[in-house]
Amino acid sequence: MPDFLIAILAILFVLGIAINIHEFGHFIVAKIFGMRVEAYSFFGLGPRLFGFKVGHTDYRVSAIPLGAYVKLYGDEGAGPLEAKDATHEPVPESELYELRPRWQKFLVMIGGPFMNIVLALAIPFTMALVYGVPANPSPIVGFVKVGGAADKAGIKAGDRIVNFDGTENPSWNRIEDSALLIPEKQVPIAVERGGQRIALNIAPTKVTENGQSGGVLEMAADAGTEPVVVGSIDETMPAATSGLQKGDWITSVNGKAIRNTQEMKMMVAESKGAPISLSVTRNEQKQEITTYAVAKNDDWLIGIRFDQTLLRNLEPVGIGGAIASAVDQNLRILRMTGSALGQVGTGERSAKDTVSGPIGIGQIIVTTVFASGFIGLLGVLMAISLSLGVMNLLPIPMLDGGQIMVLGIEKVLSWFGKTLSMVARERIQLTGLGIVLLLMVTVIFFDVSRLLGK
Repeated sequence: MPDFLIAILAILFVLGIAINIHEFGHFIVAKIFGMRVEAYSFFGLGPRLFGFKVGHTDYRVSAIPLGAYVKLYGDEGAGPLEAKDATHEPVPESELYELRPRWQKFLVMIGGPFMNIVLALAIPFTMALVYGVPANPSPIVGFVKVGGAADKAGIKAGDRIVNFDGTENPSWNRIEDSALLIPEKQVPIAVERGGQRIALNIAPTKVTENGQSGGVLEMAADAGTEPVVVGSIDETMPAATSGLQKGDWITSVNGKAIRNTQEMKMMVAESKGAPISLSVTRNEQKQEITTYAVAKNDDWLIGIRFDQTLLRNLEPVGIGGAIASAVDQNLRILRMTGSALGQVGTGERSAKDTVSGPIGIGQIIVTTVFASGFIGLLGVLMAISLSLGVMNLLPIPMLDGGQIMVLGIEKVLSWFGKTLSMVARERIQLTGLGIVLLLMVTVIFFDVSRLLGK
């Protein structure tokens, strides 16, 4: 299949599911309450391109490729973004959205974000039941990149991290998450070495991927014992010319047995171009291969990638463990997103390096599908669905949170015997539309700026 077709299918897969599960939430709640649904656009806003009608509902594809929508009879709140139908027919008052109690309208509005959050929880829950959950490694350092941030800070393999940026006894995941948000910022770190506590300082190295900047510590947790198997070989590097093959199981380097890929990487880096003797098992036969490393990307490499399918350190769990894992993964995303946006607000972090628009999201999706296949897109779908659900709860007109805010205003006015006029509602919606369009233009500007390297 051509790469461009894979990229298009990947984007449609992620965004199509995330957006339509949201609209389905509105749709199904309205149907449960017996409200008549005028239109359900699976793709796009504005004028109808094509579709089909079942009962009173027109299922359609629309002209403007910016999301999807559900249009209820009697709901003029979302009118600014939707096409008007040319024909009208009498509708029983019992089926009109506008005449329903506010609590039913609230449930219709909350249905979209609710379904997004359910999807965000369902993906890691199902993955945990099927495959298990990643073991959260102990904060013991197993690998330190030569010349990297951890090496410059004085951290050594075997150190146990007991404090990171003020957090005592942090988990390894918490350390990596925190570092991601503070590139190039000096923070305190304490390690336990030989029974002694040693206070150090570390500045995560800034890396940029898909236009997004983050910090990495250039060290890895002790992986324990794992197979060191060649997954792929760079034909332009020494490993290929030395005779290494895909599937070779590397058991020792320079006569020393290795426990994991981390030890392999350290010994290759320490060779600094000197000959490296590898003991490998191939088709149940032992072989000795001599190769060497070359300097590339600030590292010493022989030109192999390890078989990742053999490195997945997953632990089986039951329903309770799967639920806990799903909640934890979603809370991690919310915590990191909240921290990053907070840094934008205080000026510690650039909005351009933090916020992605449709172009940036598309880049992430395409990069992920080519690196990990369509199964790898599930993690991206989880994050996007969660973000879509939470962001829609913001009290901005045109968003679900804004609609809920209007319901609240109407309730307060009803205490004084007053109502919110249609003119006021339309002005609120047009204001919200202006805000949404301004945000869209801003994030697209950020996306284009990152593409152009400005």
